[in-house]
Amino acid sequence: MRWLLLVLTLFAFLLCFTRHSAGAWGFWLLIGLVGIATTTLAFAQARIADHSRSDSLSEYDLMRLREGKDPLNHDRLGR
Repeated sequence: MRWLLLVLTLFAFLLCFTRHSAGAWGFWLLIGLVGIATTTLAFAQARIADHSRSDSLSEYDLMRLREGKDPLNHDRLGR
């Protein structure tokens, strides 16, 4: 989806710079600027989603949380 947004944004700028009337130029420029913001947020969201942890913890991790232990450091050095 983000690649489609990028292509549509570039197409809007292409249309913007090939129009001869001020109204069409302004409309496509506005669409291009909105597209830049939308495309940037879509790429940022995809990058954040790729590097995030899973949403749920295992039963073992939940048990360790209830005991007051860190669920991500499973018995470091046997302690």
